[in-house]
Amino acid sequence: MRRVRVMISGRVQGVFFRVSCAERAEELGLSGWVRNASAGGVEAVFEGEDAGIDAMLAWCREGPPYAKVDHVAVAEEVPTGAQGFRITR
Repeated sequence: MRRVRVMISGRVQGVFFRVSCAERAEELGLSGWVRNASAGGVEAVFEGEDAGIDAMLAWCREGPPYAKVDHVAVAEEVPTGAQGFRITR
């Protein structure tokens, strides 16, 4: 089990990044959340198996079709046993 906090910068608000992110995370069987960050980026926490986390991080570097990701910062955290994935504000 692994947990990461991700900060994504670039053109990532107003391009369905959060919705697409949540759909992909659920497809990969990950738990956590995603939200718009006050600085204009997107922040997310993903928890699950290594392969799912790695696939999600690869997705975050690309994002949905209208996004332009400039940078993805990843910080490892201690897993908490989170259940489900949600979009928060």
